[in-house]
Amino acid sequence: MIVILKEKNPNPKQLEPLISWLESLDVGTQFTVGARQTIIGLTGDTSVVDIDLIKSMEIVDDVKRVQEPYKKANRKFHADDTVIDVNGVKLGGGQFQMIAGPCSVESREQICLVAQRVKAAGATMLRGGAFKPRTSPYSFQGLQADGLSLLLEAKKLTGLPIVTEIMNISHLPLFEDVDVIQVGARNMQNYDLLKELGRTNKPILLKRGLANTLEELLMSAEYIMSGGNEKVILCERGIRTFETATRNTLDISAIPVLHNKTHLPVIVDPSHAAGIASLVKPLALASTMAGADGLIIEVHNDPPRALCDGAQSLTPEAFDKLAYEVRNVLPLVQKRDG
Repeated sequence: MIVILKEKNPNPKQLEPLISWLESLDVGTQFTVGARQTIIGLTGDTSVVDIDLIKSMEIVDDVKRVQEPYKKANRKFHADDTVIDVNGVKLGGGQFQMIAGPCSVESREQICLVAQRVKAAGATMLRGGAFKPRTSPYSFQGLQADGLSLLLEAKKLTGLPIVTEIMNISHLPLFEDVDVIQVGARNMQNYDLLKELGRTNKPILLKRGLANTLEELLMSAEYIMSGGNEKVILCERGIRTFETATRNTLDISAIPVLHNKTHLPVIVDPSHAAGIASLVKPLALASTMAGADGLIIEVHNDPPRALCDGAQSLTPEAFDKLAYEVRNVLPLVQKRDG
């Protein structure tokens, strides 16, 4: 249940009796201050709350029951878009960012070269896998701690904040200097990991699972947020369907649906959705036009020799062209939304 107050800064003499009464009913309160109004989210057993009584109070504009099981991620509790600040790079609320880099960190030369190239093209964050979840136990699993060290070298060289995936709770101490911790599709419902990340103060990039609904994605975000960390970025990366022409099926509709359901930023990973480099640009442009807050793109300096996901990786030259076209369509999106 949410209580919408008439003003952004309600009269304390009118507010205090309302809060005291709710607390006497063992109902928790969560305040969200918007641009024009304050919203009070009620948690606990709200069946004991007399809606008509609350509506009759002078400071109250409206009262609504919320059926969705997620509260902190719900736009009904938080009308304004959340903007995530990553070392001065702001994502969400109309501020679009591009995250780019190789699927996996392979060497100092590789990650530093790619970092410089994607920054020159307009990327504002660097992605790169140090720990890699692979379907086959015989595939390259990443350089792990050494890969994290190389990412930090690339960050020092370019100034780009780094985004990298965590596989296990025990690895968390190694991520102290990582700017954005990514939770991959396979770990979207690793609740112990999500709870632990909820105790951190770092932005979390949460990818949708291969066969998960949007509500399940939002409930995973709720796990993180319920621990106190509300810096969550949602990522649509394609879901598994009967179609075999692409690696996954990119759910473009997830972008506007999520924006309607949640205040959290929504970005798209067209690389993992497509699995084919030539499809990345059209999917990236479609995602941008559909209202995504950003893109995360795989870029490799030598895709045919990549140790991981070379088939879906763009060359730096191809990323240059993609970034240019994205910048050209962004004003159209902003004009439409405005």
